[in-house]
Amino acid sequence: MGAKAQAAFDLNGLTERARALAAAPYREPPPSANPRLAALSYDDYRAIRFQPRAAWWRDAGLPFELQFFHVGGIHTRPVRVHELVGGREVPLSVPAGAFDYGPAAAVAGQTQAELAGFRVHHALNRPGYKDEFVVFLGASYLRAVGAGQHYGSSARGIAVDTAAGGAGEEFPVFEAFWIERPARGAQTLTLYALLNGPRVTGAYRFELRPGRVTEMAVQARLFLRGAVSTLGIAPLTSMYFGGENHPQPLQAMGDFRPEVHDADGLSIETGDGEWLWRPLLNPERPFTTSFAMQGLRGFGLMQRDRAFSSYEDTEARYEQRPSVWVRPEGDWGAGRVELMQFHSPDETNDNVVAYWVPARLPAAGEPLSLRYTLLWQGAAPQAPLRLGRVLQSRRGRGLEAPQPGELQFHIDYAGGPLDTPSATVPPQAFVTSSDNARVLLANVYRNPATKGWRLNLKVQRLDAKQPVELRALLKDGANVLTETWTYALPPE
Repeated sequence: MGAKAQAAFDLNGLTERARALAAAPYREPPPSANPRLAALSYDDYRAIRFQPRAAWWRDAGLPFELQFFHVGGIHTRPVRVHELVGGREVPLSVPAGAFDYGPAAAVAGQTQAELAGFRVHHALNRPGYKDEFVVFLGASYLRAVGAGQHYGSSARGIAVDTAAGGAGEEFPVFEAFWIERPARGAQTLTLYALLNGPRVTGAYRFELRPGRVTEMAVQARLFLRGAVSTLGIAPLTSMYFGGENHPQPLQAMGDFRPEVHDADGLSIETGDGEWLWRPLLNPERPFTTSFAMQGLRGFGLMQRDRAFSSYEDTEARYEQRPSVWVRPEGDWGAGRVELMQFHSPDETNDNVVAYWVPARLPAAGEPLSLRYTLLWQGAAPQAPLRLGRVLQSRRGRGLEAPQPGELQFHIDYAGGPLDTPSATVPPQAFVTSSDNARVLLANVYRNPATKGWRLNLKVQRLDAKQPVELRALLKDGANVLTETWTYALPPE
């Protein structure tokens, strides 16, 4: 009898591999066979460059190309990469000669390169030139851009106990990838990833569609192999160093830039259709807040401020960083969106994480199956269509000196029904606060520069050692006109 034919690769087969992994004891993935690569300095590792002429599929003239990252520095664990051709998985072998090692040439010493990750190229911005638009590198991290955007916020496959106690945060890894060879003229690229960690495994399918808004359709099937306090679904990671909502770090350093951030707020659309906007902070200590709900329509870490004058950074171009929106496909049930923020002394550290936490976790061996789409958006990010939205949230006083414990906010709303030219009568502000604060003033007046309305809000914090929660929206009688500005101030 002949050899048994190899079954065509698909998500179901990969799911069974993840299930089998979860049923067995966890084994730490082996590090690089060349320990000298792990000892490279940051600069020497960054100098290792993949040579574009060696890009995978370039010679075949296909619409997508793959380039690779070498193991080294902090990326000490090789990942396995396969090409899927006609449903068959073929291990992908990249010769060391595809890399320029620069100062690290003396420690290379291998004929076949060990891969830490890869990036995908496609003619995103103009015909005839393939731009890098997706990167998979490090643990389960990935990031993408749409046309005209610069890399900013990232996503992850999963987050485990990011803000919870217990065994501490864990970073499961995508230890293997399978990438379908695209057809000529293809506009999408499909790839699969196997997730493995001490307490969770998973099978993932990504369908990448580059464009003005780059879309990633994600299917995830997860298995728990150990106790997890907080399982973060579709986690997003970003950086907020300072801005109009929290200018102190920039002012203290004498930074010439008005704002420095990859995202300026967390946006949520609940299953009931309520829109929430939470401005981001750079707190002195870790600060975690959450929003419980019976259903979710979407959430994202958004870069709403798209004006160059807000940043004045000709190199970083923060106004071109993408907003990243998570759109659940199907009913995710009850749960909460959790936001964790912690202090960053500069702009080189991601210090913001947001994710969905399901109310119910599966039992060991029982899969948690989810589908969602990641949208990497530019100048027109996800926002309520029929409601006014928050343009900016400024914290700080004017000429008038505040009372002891007084906090002053200036919130600009515009869009939706607020754009009606006949709307000359100020809407009413509906403001609520936690028990640790009382509202002193809520004054709404026209802002001619934005053609919207500004809310001047003054509150008094009663105990500086306790957090403050505020909510504010504009109404016309019983009609809600805007999304809800929801602000959380950490304890001092």
